[in-house]
Amino acid sequence: MKPVDVAQFALGSLRGSRARTLLMILAMSIGVASVVVLTGLGEGARRYVINQFSSLGSNLLIVFPGRTETAGFGPGMLLGQIPRELGLDDAQALLRSRAIGRIAPLTVGSSQISRDARNREVAVLGSTADLLEVRHMSLAQGQFLPAGDMRSSESVCVLGAKIKSELFGQTPAVGALVRLGDRRFRVIGVMAGQGESMGFNTDELVIVPVASAHILFNTSGLFRILVEAKSRDAVEQAKRDAEEILTRRHNGERDVTVITQDAVLATFDRILRALTLAIGGIAAISLAVAGILIMNVMLIAVSQRVREIGLLKALGAPAAQIRNLFFAEAILLSGIGSVAGLILGEIGTRVIAQIYPSLPVAAPWWAVLAAFGTALGTGILFSVWPARRAARLDPVMALARS
Repeated sequence: MKPVDVAQFALGSLRGSRARTLLMILAMSIGVASVVVLTGLGEGARRYVINQFSSLGSNLLIVFPGRTETAGFGPGMLLGQIPRELGLDDAQALLRSRAIGRIAPLTVGSSQISRDARNREVAVLGSTADLLEVRHMSLAQGQFLPAGDMRSSESVCVLGAKIKSELFGQTPAVGALVRLGDRRFRVIGVMAGQGESMGFNTDELVIVPVASAHILFNTSGLFRILVEAKSRDAVEQAKRDAEEILTRRHNGERDVTVITQDAVLATFDRILRALTLAIGGIAAISLAVAGILIMNVMLIAVSQRVREIGLLKALGAPAAQIRNLFFAEAILLSGIGSVAGLILGEIGTRVIAQIYPSLPVAAPWWAVLAAFGTALGTGILFSVWPARRAARLDPVMALARS
């Protein structure tokens, strides 16, 4: 038989048992679609994180208290040991480096904000005028924090877009007074709507001078110091200078960590790629289940088609030809199921992208190829036993049993 004849024969056999064929195609397509959708979600999460960091510019460094191995929860905390706080003097000292262009010290807390009868809990971010440029934020109205001495505790604030809307509605906010905690602040600006960025929803922030935040929260320490190198090429030099300056200020003790954007991106990229591979592998298990289903159904088909197989062998069809007929059926089932699964997966990723437009969901090319190849491979692999069983049937016994 020619390959075309084999394909036509296999297609005719599948048409003869439409319910069985439909179930096997459905099982295979669900497996492929699962791989496409889940890897698409993993890849979307990876791209989202990369986009978030890219929006900050390529020259960003972050300084925070404590070494990498001691930051966060560790044995030292159980003994009451905490990293030495970073202060405004530390932030100011970083500007001695010729590689550093701007710095933006950060203090974070929460407070009650009120205007007339309206009030709510808000996140308060204390910083300086340079935060606007370092974080690539934009204003909708008014002006940002005043430039000058970072120790100046002026009672002024900049509202996030959502906070302004909730407290003032359509009424102009610039120039009005609001109460934060037990202090009154004059609104000097309103941020443009920007949504979530690096863990902060800027639309729900109130930004005040860092010294005012220290008074408001009765603290003197800094949560982080954002550092902007003068150029992309100066990032590594800025990192070395920052570590050296702060080590000298802290009596030779290396008790701070300076991380670059590239280092953070590389770490997240490795983690999220591994996660994508893991969830893709879990989804691929369904392809193995679909392959087992094909094997079981084809074994049943062999017992139901004993007369047909016996007649073919009596007419001179060799064992290899019988095996090829069953392999052709498996290839058709797997191929049709794979294509249907790719279509379902693409529809699924588009639906998710519509529901969560901020998440760039898209299955990576290698996942699509792997899902298609695995589906074909499992379909053919699990058809080997039924094909061999059919090829070994004795034509006389097969015709006698029918």
